[in-house]
Amino acid sequence: MTLLTELYEIGRFKNLDKLCSYVGLTPDTDSSGETDHTTGITKRRNAQLRCILIESSWVAVRKDPALLMSFNKLCKKMSKNKAIVRIARKLLNRIRYVLKTQQEYVSAVVQ
Repeated sequence: MTLLTELYEIGRFKNLDKLCSYVGLTPDTDSSGETDHTTGITKRRNAQLRCILIESSWVAVRKDPALLMSFNKLCKKMSKNKAIVRIARKLLNRIRYVLKTQQEYVSAVVQ
């Protein structure tokens, strides 16, 4: 319910990147002159939504085989905490699709 009330109207976000930016699942960059450094996820966020999505992603990894497969693949390249942020972004994309199309969520679909 928190997710629906915080997002209000899913149509107000033109694409997934805008939605992820609102939630706070985008990388933060520190740039000066010629150098650009990515410093993790941004501090600008909707704190409740990001917390809900991260926690939901841990549960989704246990329940959805496709997300588990993606999580295991990501864990080979990075830490589990960084991988779960990527999974949260995938989960947000699925939530966006369900809200836009008014269709039921289908687990075990590889994106």
